[in-house]
Amino acid sequence: MSKILYVQTSGLDTPERLYAPFILGMTARAMDVEASIFFMIKGVTVVKKGEAEKIKIGSFPSLKEVLDQALKAGVKMYICEQSTQLLGIPRGDFISEAKIAGAGTLNDLALDADSTLSF
Repeated sequence: MSKILYVQTSGLDTPERLYAPFILGMTARAMDVEASIFFMIKGVTVVKKGEAEKIKIGSFPSLKEVLDQALKAGVKMYICEQSTQLLGIPRGDFISEAKIAGAGTLNDLALDADSTLSF
């Protein structure tokens, strides 16, 4: 099975950049492609509990709805442990469906992926 990795570095201060990895991840899953999103730097703020519910742009569903649809489709999500420390966000403040992971995990995902995109 093909694999694709999306790296989300954009945070809540750029809401227009937040939808892409979820929508692309769902599309990849519909194409029978394994999809993972790795949230790092400000990107970790997107998967902080209660934050995705606050983002809604135009006629699009809320970011929380899109995130939930991506999880239901089988998109895997990872949160950069070093980024949580950098921003001072406790591990327990994130959605439970995403795994806290280190830099080695990101490197492994990138090396294993057929393609990697960054947002």
